[in-house]
Amino acid sequence: MRAFIFPGQGSQAVGMGQDLAAASAAARAVFEEVDEALGERLSRLMAQGPADELTLTQNAQPAIMANALATLRVLTAEGGVRLAEQADYVAGHSLGEYSALCAAATVDLATTARLLRTRGAAMQAAVAVGEGAMAALLGADVELAGVIAGAAVDSILAEGGTTLTCTVANDNDPSQVVISGHRRAVERAVALARELGAKRAVLLPVSAPFHCPLMTPAAVVMEDALLDADLRAPLVPVICNVDAAPIASVGEIRVALVRQVTGMVRWRESVLAMAAAGVTEVIEFGGKVLTPMVKRIAPELDARSVVTVADVEALASRL
Repeated sequence: MRAFIFPGQGSQAVGMGQDLAAASAAARAVFEEVDEALGERLSRLMAQGPADELTLTQNAQPAIMANALATLRVLTAEGGVRLAEQADYVAGHSLGEYSALCAAATVDLATTARLLRTRGAAMQAAVAVGEGAMAALLGADVELAGVIAGAAVDSILAEGGTTLTCTVANDNDPSQVVISGHRRAVERAVALARELGAKRAVLLPVSAPFHCPLMTPAAVVMEDALLDADLRAPLVPVICNVDAAPIASVGEIRVALVRQVTGMVRWRESVLAMAAAGVTEVIEFGGKVLTPMVKRIAPELDARSVVTVADVEALASRL
């Protein structure tokens, strides 16, 4: 059994998708459709930058999706490989779940681009710049990360401070967990991390504290946006982030995507769930971020990334 997976924020880079666009009309059509849906030349920003503008959440999210879907479209157009015939599951990390749903024909490309633009803008607006932060805890599992986050909040309270938010945001793999919340609490967690057992803690260069309760205003926005979106049952089951379990009905998908905004990305558990279901091969489209995580989570899985035209050609010859 095989799963197609799709990366999340952080995998963007100036020049992304350019060799695909140069080589394939199918890839160019994806970028053009996304540009038209957004009413702007996102493809130019992807190709030329500047990097700081591409990194803005409202740009990075649709750009990463467009690049991943262009890769898959090239595989279909040039290699004759169809997702419904070659994949038993799809999954994506955070915004990558929207890419997975688009790949599985739950939502069309233009609607996916608009939803991600809305999601990115709402997440950016939910917390004032500078008030939130995220940090990666390395050499810590999800249980230890929860202890560190809680200790940070408690230590601030013990000093007479107010109750702040600091929670686990991404359970990425057995050795990498991300926490999110108020900047003061996250910075305190970073200071406490090694003392409490983590190997290292690093503040992340993000513009907002994603996947924590501070994102509640963005969840409200997305609930309205998803109610208006035309969704269909996916061609193959989608492993959703918040439950690390397959979902297949439109109602379940709408609820899961809203919960995902404030909820933890259970990526480690999602990979284990696919392995338990019989998946033996995992293919990441449009990035090289999730593949190393998969190998750390379930070394027995055959995991590979498909990014370039050469990667697509190699995969098409195998499938």
